[in-house]
Amino acid sequence: MKITVGAALFLLGFGPICWGQTNSTMNTGGAGETAPLLSANTYAVFGATPQQEALVRSQIHIMQPAVLPLRVFFVAHSKYVDNTRIFHLQVPAGYTSAMFTHLPSRTIFIDADRYINDESLVYWLAHELGHLASNSAKEQDAERAARELRKRLRDEGKRRRHDVAGEQAKRFPPSAAQFFASFASTGNL
Repeated sequence: MKITVGAALFLLGFGPICWGQTNSTMNTGGAGETAPLLSANTYAVFGATPQQEALVRSQIHIMQPAVLPLRVFFVAHSKYVDNTRIFHLQVPAGYTSAMFTHLPSRTIFIDADRYINDESLVYWLAHELGHLASNSAKEQDAERAARELRKRLRDEGKRRRHDVAGEQAKRFPPSAAQFFASFASTGNL
């Protein structure tokens, strides 16, 4: 009993000494420096390979959704299943999901073990961003919003192909292109 009371008094008496109260504030920055504000346009990508992260970031940048996710997690299948259980994901019988969005936290979870290819990732990422844009868990609402995001991706792809074709035309004017075509058809190339 004496040891317990002694230990309690020691800890309670030692605490205020360790707090080191001061009346001034500590400022490590220079005069006029402020901490950078968090931008509404920032989001974190966790667990992805550098290629996957670059793809996700570039596609989200092109799609320009009305609401950005705060976090995108690539997780192992076991963690993905745990998260679906924790967040009470409702998947119809006979269906499965490779990714889902938790609307309150604006977090997208991607099952990294079921990651097929870049095209499927981009297609379903647009769907998940559709959930955020519509702020709805309904699949129809998400698909409606995702159609617009996918259209932006297609338009950007067309623009880039057009730009590449224009650059090639600048490098090889029609006369030079005709020369190379005629030269190649003779078998001399």
